[in-house]
Amino acid sequence: MLLNVRNFVNVAKLTGIRKQLLRQFWYGPPAQMRVHLKGRDLLTLQNYTADELKYLLWMASDLKQRIKHKGEYLPLMQGKSLAMIFEKRSTRTRLSAETGFALLGGHPSFLTTQDIHLGINESLTDTVRVLSSMTNAILARVYKHNDLDLMAKEATIPVINGLSDLYHPLQILADYLTLQEHYGGLKGLTVAWIGDGNNVLHSIMTSAAKLGMHLHIATPKGFEPDLRITKITEQNSKEYGTKLLLTTDPLEAADSANVLVTDTWISMGQEEEKKERLKAFRGYQITMQTAKSAASNWTFLHCLPRKSEEVDDEVFYSPRSLVFQEAENRKWTIMAVMVSLLTDYSPQLQKPTF
Repeated sequence: MLLNVRNFVNVAKLTGIRKQLLRQFWYGPPAQMRVHLKGRDLLTLQNYTADELKYLLWMASDLKQRIKHKGEYLPLMQGKSLAMIFEKRSTRTRLSAETGFALLGGHPSFLTTQDIHLGINESLTDTVRVLSSMTNAILARVYKHNDLDLMAKEATIPVINGLSDLYHPLQILADYLTLQEHYGGLKGLTVAWIGDGNNVLHSIMTSAAKLGMHLHIATPKGFEPDLRITKITEQNSKEYGTKLLLTTDPLEAADSANVLVTDTWISMGQEEEKKERLKAFRGYQITMQTAKSAASNWTFLHCLPRKSEEVDDEVFYSPRSLVFQEAENRKWTIMAVMVSLLTDYSPQLQKPTF
């Protein structure tokens, strides 16, 4: 006999386990990992343990399976609102956060510096305190990472890094979900970064070893990753027993790599350096010639938008390129972050092998 919600509640009252049964009815069985992220900020993946990173990826897989593939409606954000502060333009971050939060039944509010008095007629501190009283979380895409640190200090609600000059954690969670789906696991993969020592690379550096991945990094002289983050990465590699290679030779980085990754050489705010940067990055374009040095099962990632000098069309549009699956997964990983930081929902999908 089918059990409707009213009957379910009555049965739960009679048996004296109403709270536990109702939670399982709405949220599914308890997670098999002792992870509690509700109320946390997400400013950098460095602040998250290996189990917490795996939990976020598990949550993303669960939501993708239930909502996209099974067609279920999960209004986990019903009655909640998200403040989206964007100092920089965006396609994937904005669209994934806005549509993902709405798909979960919540209300996203998109705010640019032209929409609010951020740092002009009102201090960042005052803005964040107001947002804390009206919304349930803040997602901020900013120039200075220090601004995120201040937001997190002043806010009474979770603050999520949508991109800063130092990190881009939401992008890397999407990358890891994509690789998890493609390879069936992350442990033992070798990721080769060929390009600028930027915020995307920093987020890989502070998390890859925790998931058992080896990391090869090729950057031109003068464009190396932040030295502080390099030291953290070296410590992580020792702790988790993974390999770390720092070089200026793209082919050395690509050697035996499973994943070839690059990003823009000229980020927003660096337009005046374009001529100098294009000269410095000569020889760093990823091509099929680069891929000859990689492992036989190599794949390619790029967070987009892409320019042809970074990777040629033959690689970018090849069957080995996972860039559009990677772009879509931004949505599912952002949704996983929102659900994990704002609710008690636990994944129903069987825990993946990482």
